[in-house]
Amino acid sequence: MNVLFEEEGAFKAGSVLADNDSSLQIELPSGKRSKVKAANVLLRFDSPPPAELIERAEAQAEEIDTDFLWEVCADGEFGFAELATEYVGGKPGPVEAAAVLLRLHSAPIYFHRKGKGRFRKAPPEILQAALAGMEKKRQLALNIERMAGELRAGALPAEIPPLLRELLYKPDRNKPETKALEAACAETGLSAPRLLEKCGALADTHEYHLGRFLFEYFPENRGGTGFGEFAAPLDPTALSNLPDAAVRAFSIDDAHTTEIDDAFSLEMLADGGMRVGIHIAAPGLGITPDSGLGRIARNRLSTVYMPGRKITMLPEDVVERFTLAAGRSVPAISLYLDVASDLRILKRETRLERVPVVANLRHHDIEPLFNEETLASGLPEFPFRDELKRLWELATVLEAGRGAAGQQNRKDYNFVVDWSAATPQGTGRIAIDERQRGSPLDTLVAELMIVANSTWGADLRDAGIAALYRAQGAGKTRMTTVAAPHEGLGVDCYAWSSSPLRRYVDLVNQWQLIAWLQGGTPPYTAKSAEFLAALRDFELTYAAYADFQRDMERYWCLRWLLQEDEKTVVAAVLKENLARLDRIPLVVKSMSLPDLPRATPVRLAVDAIDLLAAEITVRFVESLEIPPPAAPDAAIDTTGEPEAAG
Repeated sequence: MNVLFEEEGAFKAGSVLADNDSSLQIELPSGKRSKVKAANVLLRFDSPPPAELIERAEAQAEEIDTDFLWEVCADGEFGFAELATEYVGGKPGPVEAAAVLLRLHSAPIYFHRKGKGRFRKAPPEILQAALAGMEKKRQLALNIERMAGELRAGALPAEIPPLLRELLYKPDRNKPETKALEAACAETGLSAPRLLEKCGALADTHEYHLGRFLFEYFPENRGGTGFGEFAAPLDPTALSNLPDAAVRAFSIDDAHTTEIDDAFSLEMLADGGMRVGIHIAAPGLGITPDSGLGRIARNRLSTVYMPGRKITMLPEDVVERFTLAAGRSVPAISLYLDVASDLRILKRETRLERVPVVANLRHHDIEPLFNEETLASGLPEFPFRDELKRLWELATVLEAGRGAAGQQNRKDYNFVVDWSAATPQGTGRIAIDERQRGSPLDTLVAELMIVANSTWGADLRDAGIAALYRAQGAGKTRMTTVAAPHEGLGVDCYAWSSSPLRRYVDLVNQWQLIAWLQGGTPPYTAKSAEFLAALRDFELTYAAYADFQRDMERYWCLRWLLQEDEKTVVAAVLKENLARLDRIPLVVKSMSLPDLPRATPVRLAVDAIDLLAAEITVRFVESLEIPPPAAPDAAIDTTGEPEAAG
């Protein structure tokens, strides 16, 4: 005796070794023995052999027309043997009965299971809906295969461009376009960006890297940087209650700065001392925390910098209203320092006022005239020469007072992109210029900003008004609501307040300062949820923006190497397998680099540059010389505050 039975959703046949009332001992064609419940047995038969039954039944089942089977079966519940009798027009043999069972089981949208071997045909309307769904899935599968085939062939399906950013940066695996791209990638062995580049979807590697950042950090319109609609801020010229400052203020910035947050003034006193003014733009007078512009600043948290471009925290026309541009009187928060003839600070005073700005000095114009060499040999005549010299002398005293005098400074680099020029690597020709960090102009600006930020931080602390502080201890820099020391800068507390057009933290602190100066209620308390959330979000976002800037600087360094057709480069060994290039700020890894002392100059061959992956492959060629003893690590800037001047 043989039986056909169901086990774990599959149909099996075997020979009966023992038949009990509730169960049977079965031997399968493989020789395996199994205990089967009697309720799971669907058919008993003598012949053919079990293995042959399954094989023949599967073959016959393929020949049964499912639509016809659905037409001939009754509307009520039925067993497979009953339908097999009607289908064959008489008593079915074991193979015929098993074939009908297999066909019923394989067509669940036609026949709904009601028990072991029992079914009920699907109602017509449900069947039609199911068939339509099946057809839709079939067409979808064909569409996916078509798109995958086009991608494999190097062609771009029409469905891809509208979803390009999503497919590159955050693919939805439920979408057919994603499934097609994944299938094509699997078959070609290429990554999604590489395959899309091959198909012509990525014409510019710069836009690919920029797009990834925009997609993540500007999600409201998936990569757009527009501001949408917002109410205009209070016109700064309408702030008639502000007194006019009797100063001639001037700013010091690089050529591309439009958000001019800070300016300076100097008045010489009869006793040989001077009155120094540090003037900070005051957008906080025209923008409130709960206004549309306040929310925009809250969402963006900072201006984003990258070579050749920037994404401002505030709309450009709003920046234009409050920036300290020459030829205008602009609302500002001013910190005045009464300085003795021996450069001791005697008194500090903060005012809200309208400041006349008479000049915007630019680094590229001033530094050739005002630098370490000209200060030593004698300054030539140029506008604001005497003011700059006196402010620099004060700055050197302030620097020494912080315990920072004499520190060596690292190099800085200026990245300038000419977007009107085209290169084989894409639109934009890059120029990278080396600039020594810690120039007299840098020192002047940085020290006066440190004075302003530390003074106002202490003022808010002493007044019991909440502020967002920048603290550093044990080499770790963090944002905090506690007025803690900043060891790297050598100050008791440091509250960023000098860049309210560019950093949200500074704008928050400015709102708090304005409330203190006007005797009003500060917008935030130290424990308010919005205040703490702003601190947390700013710290995370600001770090991400800085990482992006470094990534884009690395990308443009690679572009520069290709643009200049550099086949070999000179670099200095950092440590095992790592070296820093001499002419541009790029650190490279070379597995062929031998074990050499730090700072050893070496020549490396540039074997390959991949702009899409932002990777470079270099190979050690030769060591150029035996280096002098390496400078102590203390000579390296470890303050973590390159932005202190802002």
